[in-house]
Amino acid sequence: MDDARIRAGQAFIEALPHARALGMKLVEFGDGVAEIMLPYDEKLIGDPDSGVIHGGAVSALMDTCAGAAVMSYPAGALGTATLDLRIDYMRPATPGQAIHARAECYHVTRSVAFVRASAMDDDRARPVAAATGAFTVERKS
Repeated sequence: MDDARIRAGQAFIEALPHARALGMKLVEFGDGVAEIMLPYDEKLIGDPDSGVIHGGAVSALMDTCAGAAVMSYPAGALGTATLDLRIDYMRPATPGQAIHARAECYHVTRSVAFVRASAMDDDRARPVAAATGAFTVERKS
């Protein structure tokens, strides 16, 4: 990633209070692709018996990553909001491991962007979740 893209991606994440509160970290940002990492944190556990991260934290990670992919698309969106997001949870994330979401903005119309995303834990052997979504594209007037 070049410095300008790193700064743009970091600014996007830092502008979102929930992303800061959850400890999300930008890994990749550019050309319609984003990757964000959510470190394992006991405050995010949804099942105290197993130590598995709550699905809501995974959902927030995937939604944020998909929005970042829209923001990084070469056409240059000024802003975005989620119109529709479908998440299929495939298995619980491994307790103690970070979760990595990767999203690709694969098609953009005048006002809507379409994104695919997946979430994996550190071993990256099998997906934790997969998502598809539609997002607004805010452009200069």
